[in-house]
Amino acid sequence: MTDQRALVERIATHCEKYQGGIATRSLGQAGINVGLYAALTAAMFLCLAYGVYWLFAVLVLPAGGILTRIFTVQHDCGHGSYFKSRKANDRLGQFLSLLTFTPYGFWRDAHNRHHASSGNLSRRGVGGIDTLTVDEFRALTPLNKFFYRGYRNPLIILLIGPPLYILVMQRLPLAGGMPFAETYYPLQTRHIWRSVLALNVGLVAFYGALAFFLGLGAVALVFLLPATLAAMAGGWLFYVQHQYEDTYWHQGENWNFQEAAVLGSSYYQLPKILQWFSGNIGLHHIHHLSSLIPNYRLQECFDASEDLKSLPRMTIRDSLKSVPLALWDETERKLIPFHRA
Repeated sequence: MTDQRALVERIATHCEKYQGGIATRSLGQAGINVGLYAALTAAMFLCLAYGVYWLFAVLVLPAGGILTRIFTVQHDCGHGSYFKSRKANDRLGQFLSLLTFTPYGFWRDAHNRHHASSGNLSRRGVGGIDTLTVDEFRALTPLNKFFYRGYRNPLIILLIGPPLYILVMQRLPLAGGMPFAETYYPLQTRHIWRSVLALNVGLVAFYGALAFFLGLGAVALVFLLPATLAAMAGGWLFYVQHQYEDTYWHQGENWNFQEAAVLGSSYYQLPKILQWFSGNIGLHHIHHLSSLIPNYRLQECFDASEDLKSLPRMTIRDSLKSVPLALWDETERKLIPFHRA
């Protein structure tokens, strides 16, 4: 056994001790998050009603941060890590989807597929960022090369794409995916539609009732602006957690789940306030290795392991170097920008 494999297996054994939610902590965290979001949105409605627009603009930022944190709770419910009961996880996740605009059942299954196939070149297509190898890109038609370059453009993939996907495309998911991407690991179309349509009905009922009493324009401003910020933040986090130069990609026969989790998911070291708003998701290598650990136990899991502390860390400055990366070079075993292909 190689030293690297032994290290990964020691870390996996350590992480097992922190699996499973603690009901009182889960309920407390979820209640505080939803309560803070409700208070912020109520204050934003008052700001609009009394014309205090500068304060409204200030409040959009923390509201977006709290919504990002709420999505982390929904994310944990999808992994079954927040409560011992699957029904409790599903009910809370479905309720929170009204705030995050993300269909719970569809996202839960797609994201768990992402965990099961992350870093596996033979099982791409669901729940992750489409990534082509250099040879695959060279073999594309000129039109599909244009589409892939557009998709991987930082303006699209990091700024425009996330809110467009969360707020618009999730209302009507396209089963075919991108024209350049072959789906190796598809979801069941019927299940996708059932989840999406159920949330769409819920969104119309919930926000329609609010708009009836508070006005459509006010409701749109109060809820869509924080959702846009949260989508951008979430899109950036999801990107840098796997898209960095020395990440992990292997063909199926050489792929290993534990190594993909630890070596292909970053430890994104954020300032404490940003770590709090993001629900500790920067400890992404631990999360991918053991998705049954709820967000509020990730830091204590990390603090108790010298092996985890020995792994590389990504700072905010380091993460900016990932922006131009777009293709996996199977010879160099690195993500590279287009110009190096």
